[in-house]
Amino acid sequence: MAIIKPFKAIRPAKDKVAFVASRSYEEYSKKELKAELSYNPFSFLHIINPGFKFDKHVSGQERFTLVHNRYMEFLEENVLMKDVADSFYLYKIEKDDFSCYGLFCATSVSDYKNNTIKKHEDTIHRRELIFSNYLETVKFNAEPVLMTYTDNDTISQILNAETHKIPEYHFTTKDKITHSLWCISEKDIVTRLQEQFNAIDTLYIADGHHRSASSVLFAETSQKKNRKHTGKEPYNFFMSYLIPESQIQIFEFNRMVKDLNGLTKEELLIKLDACFRIENKGDILYKPTKKHHFSMYLDGEFYSLYLRRQVWHFTNALSKLDTQILYKTILEPILGIKDLRNDRRIHYGYGKHNVIKMKDEIDEGNFAIGFSLVPITVSEIKAIADAGLVMPPKSTYIEPKLRSGLAIYEL
Repeated sequence: MAIIKPFKAIRPAKDKVAFVASRSYEEYSKKELKAELSYNPFSFLHIINPGFKFDKHVSGQERFTLVHNRYMEFLEENVLMKDVADSFYLYKIEKDDFSCYGLFCATSVSDYKNNTIKKHEDTIHRRELIFSNYLETVKFNAEPVLMTYTDNDTISQILNAETHKIPEYHFTTKDKITHSLWCISEKDIVTRLQEQFNAIDTLYIADGHHRSASSVLFAETSQKKNRKHTGKEPYNFFMSYLIPESQIQIFEFNRMVKDLNGLTKEELLIKLDACFRIENKGDILYKPTKKHHFSMYLDGEFYSLYLRRQVWHFTNALSKLDTQILYKTILEPILGIKDLRNDRRIHYGYGKHNVIKMKDEIDEGNFAIGFSLVPITVSEIKAIADAGLVMPPKSTYIEPKLRSGLAIYEL
């Protein structure tokens, strides 16, 4: 049973929401970031990049304190305001080839700990500690954890009915994405949604593993400090965006490696022949079309690599995953990439047109070889999570990517 809770969000003033909402900080180039901070005083980026005000790079505890200060300024200037009623927030995203809607809500730390909320990626404890300390200073969640659940007809009917009402926000951003948000505060609708989610056995983290793990760590630390702990305090929950699994999109991460680990092209192909049936596709752009089938770009030519089933045995959900197969048959034993997260010889790319970008990078000499895969499916994510396994790093690039600053959960 999944516990979800409405909350009083801190939200942008209606006339400023289009200026406040920002993409994730990491998605901006340096030039974009500087332009946005220079010419948009309402951008949420001013809160999470507070050193700009002082023309100074800040980090660590100094940055955390300044983030809190900028946040308080936005509240004092009524750029951000607090809702008076506990609500769920229905958020819809629409662009040319994609549309989805989901629910901002508070999800339970206890559900994470009892495995009602399941993960498919490992987290790094050092990063958990850093973000937990960040939460302790700033006292808010601004970027929700993206979670998915099995499609539920009743939930869909309730949310569809809400979309026929006048939204609280409706605006289009410069990237031609339209954003709509509805506040759901009617007690009977809130209760119906809670009842429906209470009947759902599992929520699956799609994106935000470190945010959720850090929120749990922060909750445990806060509980130890609070002698009057009841379990109802805000720190016992963290903000999530719940979306039915049919409405998420998953793209692949391609892999590019700096060198051939001392091998010649011919030596590499001979080693690959042990595990793959290899076909030279020439210089025509080539992408794989099915599971256990890879595209390789090397020395100006594309190759298809078909896994030889007799040399690879499926033993569990992880062994069936293409990112794991590529790692265990090529990246680790042949190219010498043992640490997929930290080895500087390997880089990752994502997006619909990334095969072209990968080819360009290799042609320019920045990398020696590249591999393209088909996207991982929701079913594979769930199978990995249900088995208590974890995927190799950079196995999935998941949309939607949510705007920061639309709804903030105070801790």
